[in-house]
Amino acid sequence: MTILFIILIILASVILSLIVLVQNPKGGGLAGNIAGFSNQFMGVKQTTDVLEKGTWIFAAIIGVLCIVSTIFIPGSRTPRAQTPTEQSAPASNPQQAPVNPGVPAK
Repeated sequence: MTILFIILIILASVILSLIVLVQNPKGGGLAGNIAGFSNQFMGVKQTTDVLEKGTWIFAAIIGVLCIVSTIFIPGSRTPRAQTPTEQSAPASNPQQAPVNPGVPAK
């Protein structure tokens, strides 16, 4: 599921970058640059509005996908605090030291 979100985020990012690159930074947009025609080329009057709406839509899609994808990433939840027994447990069969170290054990 994580791979699906990564693919969708990358695809939306590429489309968003293409939309931004098509826009004219001075507000002319795509419609004013096609072979010198006016904004009524092929009946499209408001290409700049379409590109601006597309920018906002794809930016929102990327934001929503990033937030929703955190639910499906394994291990992304807040780790719980360890209890003292989980931090350091004693060995199951510890070797016992002799009571009197000078006397050998039998």
